[in-house]
Amino acid sequence: MWSHLSMLPTATPKASGVMALASPLKLRPSMHPLRSHNNYRISAPLRRSRATTPLIVRAAAFDNLSRGLEKAWDMVRKDGKLTSENIKEPLREIRRALLEADVSLPVVRRFVAKVEQEALGAKVTKGVSPDQQLVKVVYDQLRELMGGSAATLAIPSGGDPQVILMAGLQGTGKTTAAGKLALFLKKKGQKVLLVATDIYRPAAIDQLVTLGRKIDVPVFELGTGVAPPVIATQALEKAKSEGFDAVIVDTAGRLQIDENMMQELQDVKTAVKPTDVLLVVDAMTGQEAAALVKSFDDVASITGAVLTKLDGDSRGGAALSVKEVSGKPIKFVGTGEKMEALEPFYPDRMASRILGMGDVVTLVEKAEEAIKAEDAEAAIARMMTAKFDFNDFLQQYKLVNGMGSMTEVMKMIPGMNKISEKQLAAVEKKYKRYESMIGSMTKKEREFPELLAKSQSRRRRIARGSGYKAEDVTELVAMFTGMRVQLQTMSRMMALGGGGMPGQMSDEDMMEAVLGGTGPRKVTAGMVRRKKKRVEDSSKNNGNSNNGAKAENAHIVASAAAPTS
Repeated sequence: MWSHLSMLPTATPKASGVMALASPLKLRPSMHPLRSHNNYRISAPLRRSRATTPLIVRAAAFDNLSRGLEKAWDMVRKDGKLTSENIKEPLREIRRALLEADVSLPVVRRFVAKVEQEALGAKVTKGVSPDQQLVKVVYDQLRELMGGSAATLAIPSGGDPQVILMAGLQGTGKTTAAGKLALFLKKKGQKVLLVATDIYRPAAIDQLVTLGRKIDVPVFELGTGVAPPVIATQALEKAKSEGFDAVIVDTAGRLQIDENMMQELQDVKTAVKPTDVLLVVDAMTGQEAAALVKSFDDVASITGAVLTKLDGDSRGGAALSVKEVSGKPIKFVGTGEKMEALEPFYPDRMASRILGMGDVVTLVEKAEEAIKAEDAEAAIARMMTAKFDFNDFLQQYKLVNGMGSMTEVMKMIPGMNKISEKQLAAVEKKYKRYESMIGSMTKKEREFPELLAKSQSRRRRIARGSGYKAEDVTELVAMFTGMRVQLQTMSRMMALGGGGMPGQMSDEDMMEAVLGGTGPRKVTAGMVRRKKKRVEDSSKNNGNSNNGAKAENAHIVASAAAPTS
């Protein structure tokens, strides 16, 4: 995983802007069920030109909040200790950041009061700066605000299956969330049955059947002519007789809360006695999501919430308000459109992400799920030798891509909060280009990258085949060969007991490894000479006699930097 970060290329300002589409954008009004005003969503025709890769740039829900909190730390960074005077301005900044994140005012007031009380009453630890002390206090309070510890699904006694009732308004992603939860439980080794009880919207039944087929989970449905409690009861009987571990019941959605909807939900609850009743709420509605959870709980006694669309252009207020306002925990969050994009909600990990401290635990879990241990070991072994080629490069990209979008992965790495969405989007776009170029190479060229470094005609042919310029292929070859030199140098340093592991990198070094700089970067003759000198110096310092391979790699970089016309 870490080794792949060193592969990430330069993010140029030109590439980091909004990508041009093949057709003009269109605006269409969209009424949200919980808001009275119009929101406008951007839509575009599905068909695009071959050279234009579809790119979705997802705004992190807590980016603005993170930046606001960063300002608060800066205000006390140079002070000797926290006092009632120097903490006033940071507290105002924290209050402003939370309100802009759409956290309800009463929650903000209580939160700021607790932070002030804890910060001024905290014991001063030697060697800990005031800003670090304030970060620790805010982290603890954020974690408590979101529930303290993770809330898990209830486990039934007596060997009966789990029965999970999914409730919610229309448009919140309830049916999709039911499918995602089914896949989540299936990956845990459970035998899952989905149940369609939304008899008022035939498309909802079809949607659930389609999702079930996609994730290979059976769906129980009796059409639109049978009452929901009867459907749920028969589904539970089937689950018990056929040894299912979990039953997920997708109930009917409504445009607004009404008595008929709540009565039907109560009837289904009475019929199947669920172990969990999860309300699916849209993170885009901010603090209104928390109020909705409370309203449902007052009538239907829910056990928790599923917060969807947390990867969208939301401000994060829902995640920070639900537990405090309703008393009910968030159990899962939706983080993307893929069926795998549903995660258990961990308050401590979310607080860590908000404060820019990353989420290494979730990152490791995603890596273990997406990458087999033997594949990772084999890839690392090849990366640390001269055998590393474009096939390995492409495989590494696909492995990391299997963990989610690059934006999602980077946000989990400590220090990566300083990288903007546009920069990450530019890197992701560039990788798509590289994948296309590698796809235009012959089998021999993939196995022996030196052939491309030495041959301008090969680079021109690949450029024509992939639809890009010869300069783009030259950039890929130069980046790849330079990276291979670095990996081999790192391998020798590790063999001699030296450092250089990614875990020892500073935030600035890590960002340089990810982005390769902040602007356009061309390989020049001077850069090649400096690279060659660093390699030779490193060889002398480490007492390594294998100068031939290093000189050869330096020659490859120099060849790649040669003019293409």
